[in-house]
Amino acid sequence: MKSYAIFLLLAAAVPCRAQAQAPQTPMPGQILVTGTLADEAAKAAVLARLRELYGAERVVDQIAIGNVAVPANWNAYVHKLIAPNLKLISRGQITVDGNNVSVRGEVANEAQRQQIASDIATSLNPTYIVNNGLRVKAAEAEQGLLDAALDKRIIEFDSGKATITPAGLAILDEMAAVMLKLRGRKVDVIGHTDDTGLRASNVALSQARAEAVRAYLASKGVAADSVLVSGQGPDRPVASNATADGRARNRRIEFRIAQ
Repeated sequence: MKSYAIFLLLAAAVPCRAQAQAPQTPMPGQILVTGTLADEAAKAAVLARLRELYGAERVVDQIAIGNVAVPANWNAYVHKLIAPNLKLISRGQITVDGNNVSVRGEVANEAQRQQIASDIATSLNPTYIVNNGLRVKAAEAEQGLLDAALDKRIIEFDSGKATITPAGLAILDEMAAVMLKLRGRKVDVIGHTDDTGLRASNVALSQARAEAVRAYLASKGVAADSVLVSGQGPDRPVASNATADGRARNRRIEFRIAQ
């Protein structure tokens, strides 16, 4: 049997979701909860806690019931994790898989980042492993420069490859010029794909494409150590994968000021 797995996607500025069967794309401000639980009682408890915290109208239920194993007192620990300080996180995601807890998203300052991670850790017993992926929100002006340069355009690659097309290179020339002005700032270059094909292959492809972007930016004078790369595969879509247009929007490179 597999372990419990529950994903809480917190109030987001951009619609996003975790993997699930027949997934929806929540509207901005909604909370998507998805994964597999052992019984209806566990599901009801999680949903009740979330609805109490965020309001019933904001919680999107995609929890499935299945044959899963459970660590001791797991339900009680999940209940403790759904605490008021989660409302401080935007563009966020909490994943609880057995005794592994991962939290991602943006908070206002470093004190909040550390406090939320500390609160999560102290609410659990020592057998739980907590991965703190929270980031401090970037200065709006600097992030705005990156957003304006990209201007909602998609950096294109050859199909199924990490080879950047000429049109994509032209956009990266503009991105490099802006990044050279952000002296002292590191930038996260994050690769994303649609959900066509195997997730593992998509994650690897998104990572390879992010690394290709870093290599090209370095050729334009952007210090390689100022560009941090990661591949998220299909895990953070911005549109529905049910349409060709949505899948095209999800195949993208994201630029974020790193903390």
